[in-house]
Order: sequence, then structure tokens, then C-alpha cells
Amino acid sequence: MSDIYRVACAAGFSGDRLDVAKPLVDELIKLGGPACIIFESLAERTLALAQLERRQNDSLGYEPLLSEMIEPILVDCIMNSIPIIGNFGAANPIAAARCIATIAKQKNLPNLKIAIVKGDDISAPEFRGLIEQNLSDDDLRLLGESSLVSANVYLGAREIAESLSAGAQIVITGRVADPALTVGPLMMYFKKSWNDWNFLGAATMAGHLLECGAQVTGGYFADPGIKDVPDLANVGFPFVEFEENGNFCITKAANTGGVVNRMTVTEQLLYEVHDPAQYLTPDVVADMSEVQIQERGPDQVSLSHIAGHQRPPTLKTNICIDGGWLAEAAISYAGHHAYERAQLAAQIIQERLSDTLKLRIDFIGSTSIFSGDDGRRPALNTQGEFEDIRLRIAAAHQIKAEANRVCREVTALYTCGPAGGGGVRTSIRPRLNTLVCFLPRESIKASFEFFSE
Repeated sequence: MSDIYRVACAAGFSGDRLDVAKPLVDELIKLGGPACIIFESLAERTLALAQLERRQNDSLGYEPLLSEMIEPILVDCIMNSIPIIGNFGAANPIAAARCIATIAKQKNLPNLKIAIVKGDDISAPEFRGLIEQNLSDDDLRLLGESSLVSANVYLGAREIAESLSAGAQIVITGRVADPALTVGPLMMYFKKSWNDWNFLGAATMAGHLLECGAQVTGGYFADPGIKDVPDLANVGFPFVEFEENGNFCITKAANTGGVVNRMTVTEQLLYEVHDPAQYLTPDVVADMSEVQIQERGPDQVSLSHIAGHQRPPTLKTNICIDGGWLAEAAISYAGHHAYERAQLAAQIIQERLSDTLKLRIDFIGSTSIFSGDDGRRPALNTQGEFEDIRLRIAAAHQIKAEANRVCREVTALYTCGPAGGGGVRTSIRPRLNTLVCFLPRESIKASFEFFSE
């Protein structure tokens, strides 16, 4: 067994860059040794959108960019025994498995062992009572007033680890905790006990550093003149080198932009953390209150002294309910008194619609008309007034026709005034609202199965 196991992250959200996985895989192959690559492409918003998509087409509902994500690296990963692990199954892991199997056939790869982690989706009627028992009174009322679209539990890493131990080359999940994508392969490789809280805590924080992709390599960190980052247009994506004792180093692919240093790592370590001593996940309560962070070379930061405590007795669950329809419309005003005319337009819409709609009104900026396409500067005249301004109005309603009044009324401003409005854009789309509850972990039965046509 090697002293270290490498986990690389090639996506931090759905819609992330598609050209970053290949350099990571090339780097893992060059370095040699056991490794895997993960894709973290699922968020609450993303899963909600996937559920809506699956409702309209039961062959969809997984990561829409999955083919472009997997195709460039699939052969190299399979030929070099680098498992691919991703929550890109979203609302339809089976369809995602079918997509990858199709790519494999096109590339003349032998039948792959594709594992699907199951159990996160508890939308079926038999779970309704369990959900209702664990909702707050206010959320129970909201559920009663709407219709349930989906309910998904945040699963942990055990099924990922078990599927890899059973020989999975690809592991597809739906809703798992983001760090679980990293914890799973580390638990598989080092064969640790699921009660080894300190190891689980360290593995969880390694996954936490990886889960947002380029955030830890300088992307979300960058602030010109304050926190400068080199070659951000070609920012590299991260990987960790994890040791059996729980210590690890985070770095990035060679010959890529960005930076990994104590500051980038510290910012990402604290991202979305309320209490550094109690970072709750399905697998462990991670404790980084005594963490030691040390730069050990260019773009190499080591972490140690991360601890862990017994996992929580409950699992977090996101429940999506029908939120009606969201309508948005925008219009630009230009020239003298542009802002004042935009304000008048907003007043007109309020007078015509506020009887039945709660409006959100934004003056979202300038340079919508007069500025060049390169967007170099705000369009201000010599008196400091906006030369142009864009007005955005939005509203939600359970009835589509009512929400659509926003689109119609903003469009009517073309000639109904005030003067000089143009560039109207409108949209209307279904909306989901999210409720949260915590379920006893023994009530959730997670498992995995291998995909077969």
C-alpha cells in the first residue's frame, strides 16, 4: 500500500469549467500511485432544477454537462485505474449511468463497473409520514398548502467506499454531503473503521477544501490589489495528497494558474463553517479548532491536527415544494434623466400590479446601452448622473397568469411611457421552495448497486 492517496477535484459546481479535468488526470498519471478524481456538481438549487427537469422528461435530471465532463478523461482514467466519483447523478443517477455507459461504448471500452448510490431520494409516498413528523409547524403548514416535488437526504461516504471496494470504476451519487466524495475513496483505500473519528474528521476537511474546486486555488479568493492571484484565467484545480495518519497536503495541477497558500486554504477551510470545532456531516463531527496549516513549498500547503467526534444522530433533508411561478422583466433607459425615468417606470408598475403581486424592484446598474461592448467603465456623465440604467422587476405567484402580468406590463412600457425605454427582456419559469428537516439516521436505508442495461 502506498503511503499516500491522491484525490483530485475537477468541478466545484454545475456549470464549472470543462477543460480542467484533463490536466488533473495527466498530473495523477505522471505522479503515479493510487488516486481518484471527483466531480462536485450538485447544490440545493442545482438539485431543485434537476427535479423539475426530470418531471418533464424522465430520461433527464442529471448533470447536463456530464458528457463533456467525462468524455475527455474516461479512457485515461479507466486504463490507469483512476476511479471517477461524482454527485452528477443529481435527480436521476440511473440516467447518468446510462450516459457514461454510452460514452464507454463509443470509445470501445469494455463493460465498466458503474456503481449507483441509492437512498437519498425519499420523495415516495411511504416517506410522507416520516417527513411530516420531523417538520416544524410552519414548514408543515407550507407543505400542506403546496405539493411535494422532491425530498433528498444528505447521505455520507459509506456506500461510496463500499462500491469502490467492490470494484467500481465509476461511482454516481445523488445527494450526498459534499466532503463524502473525498471521504469515500480515502476510507476505501486506508480501510479505516467507521468509528475512527479523527481520520474521518481529517478526511472530511480534505473534502471540504476540494469541494468548491478553484475556490481554494485562488479563484473565489482573488481581489485585485488586495489579494492578487497570478494567471487567474487559467486557474488550476486542486488535489490532496492524504496520509494514513490523517495529515495531508493540498496543491494543484502543474503549469496552471492560480495559487495555493496559507491564505487561500484558510479561507476555504472556514467556508460555510459556523463552528470550527463542530462541523457536522453525516459521517463525523469534524473539529479543526486545533488545525495546523503550513506552507511547505510553492503551491503546497500541509494540514495536520484535525480531529473528529461521533457522527450526528440525524441526517439533514432538503424538501422541495411547488413554489409557483417566477416572472422577471427588465428594461433600459438612456440619456438625460435616465435614472429618474426608470424610477417613474417602477412607480407605474407598482401602481398597476401591487394589488395582487409582491414586487421586487432593482436598478441593476449602468452601461446597458451607451458603453462599449468591452464594459470598461460605468456610464456616468459630467454631473455624475447615470447616462443609462436598467430596471429589473420580478414577482412570484402560484398562478402563472398572475405572475405573467409582470412581463406584460413591463413590455407595455415601450410606448405607455415613460420616454426612452428599450431592450425589454422577459422570462417566466416554475419555482421551487425549500424546506429543511432532520431525520433519524436509522430511518434512511442507503445502498449501492451496479448499473446494467
